[in-house]
Amino acid sequence: MSSETPKIPPTGSKDGDFRLSDANLRRLPGQIRQPAYDRSLISPGIVHLGIGAFHRAHQAVVIDDLLAGGAMDWGIVGASLRSPATRDALAPQDCLYTLAVRSGTGTEHRIIGSVLANEVAPEKPGHLIARMANPATRIVSLTVTEKGYCHTPQTGDLDEHHPDIVHDLQNPGTPRSAIGFLVAALARRRIAGGAPFTVLSCDNLSANGHTVGRIVTQFAALRSRNLAKWIETEVAFPSTMVDRIVPETTEADRAAVSSALGMTDAWPVVTEPFTQWIVEDRFPTGRPDFAAAGVQLVSDVTPFEHMKLRLLNASHSALAYLGYLAGFETIAATMTDERFAAFALRVMEDAAPTLAMPEGTDLAAYSASLLKRFSNPALHHRTWQIAMDGSQKLPQRLLATMQDRLRMGLSIDAHALAVAGWMRYVTATDEQGRAIDVRDPLAAKLKAIAESTGPVADLLAPALLEVEQVFGALGTDPRMRSAATDALEKLFEVGAREAVRAFQAA
Repeated sequence: MSSETPKIPPTGSKDGDFRLSDANLRRLPGQIRQPAYDRSLISPGIVHLGIGAFHRAHQAVVIDDLLAGGAMDWGIVGASLRSPATRDALAPQDCLYTLAVRSGTGTEHRIIGSVLANEVAPEKPGHLIARMANPATRIVSLTVTEKGYCHTPQTGDLDEHHPDIVHDLQNPGTPRSAIGFLVAALARRRIAGGAPFTVLSCDNLSANGHTVGRIVTQFAALRSRNLAKWIETEVAFPSTMVDRIVPETTEADRAAVSSALGMTDAWPVVTEPFTQWIVEDRFPTGRPDFAAAGVQLVSDVTPFEHMKLRLLNASHSALAYLGYLAGFETIAATMTDERFAAFALRVMEDAAPTLAMPEGTDLAAYSASLLKRFSNPALHHRTWQIAMDGSQKLPQRLLATMQDRLRMGLSIDAHALAVAGWMRYVTATDEQGRAIDVRDPLAAKLKAIAESTGPVADLLAPALLEVEQVFGALGTDPRMRSAATDALEKLFEVGAREAVRAFQAA
């Protein structure tokens, strides 16, 4: 989602420039699907931290379906932990927005009404804590990205030295981090003697429920051992697997959606037809009938989570780094080069032996479906966007597979080329000598390493592999060092396009 606040037109004007809102729903063209329920009768049951594009194209759509089925006490209150942009764009629209589902045959538009309000945490942190602590809130869900959990990805533990964590421990009533807000609200629930809410992470963390539970408990222990014990024994942290490709909304997207509506929508979301949500069924304080909206409820999410992280997310990241270096702006454009498409498939094929899937799972068919989704020309998913926060993503997307393949005595060359793509990318200079805007919590550290070694693979690869927050013990494995160094040297010598071509030809 763009960090810029879109231009906000008036709700209505004399010249007919109308704004999407409850009052203007009646003006929409007949083919636009609208909320099939009375929004005035909805009450909130979910607070969602991180109300960006993905949540609004995924979980909020499921809740919209359930509201249409009569689950009227499961509306969503969204919360932005940083910027007021989403609130400022959607508040004049009564929190309505358009879901634009794009395929090769056209676009379907649907108005989503499940979001009832948007909080901006930095403006009124106490108000958000009160929302979360309200007994009517039975689920607090999150899409704050990997870096939003203030943890060390390689270990899954809380980063006690993270600036936001340090602040939140000193200022528990005015937290900055998602972890700080969760613990502040749970502490209030405990003091009131009420049941806790369920914490539902929908981010691409390995074992996201277990991991977030550990991080929250570790943070709580720094405040109060009794609070930590209560959270450990009373609060549920079910794991989830979420899947839908949601590119950043552009000005062109806003214009196209507004044209289709015949009125302005300041912040629609654009996505693909495919959507999937698999949830561990552990909600002691209640949940809506997720299954009625197509959610798969299971006792163990782990195999599905690993499948998605190691096949979809891993190949997506590989295409992002190598595709960006090769000059491709989007994933779909990258996929037009058959060598890159074949390389993405190779990354998936190499991950397959590391997966333990339920009987009947067809990994080949799943991989083929991913290639088709990546090639969707209607989705302009930028390689630069996917390349963000690589230091937080590599451990679960690529490195875990490499560790497993090394234990199995198998080659890691394909994944090493993907990791080398990340190494080349974080030097912050592309193959034409232009600056790369690297967005990563460790960007400054990584750039400093690159500047100290220069573009010499024998120096740069080992230096980056020593970044323990990313690579852990894997960075010291001689086989990893050799494979990553060789791949990075190839990228420096011939560039990403030729390196991928040479890999496919080998």
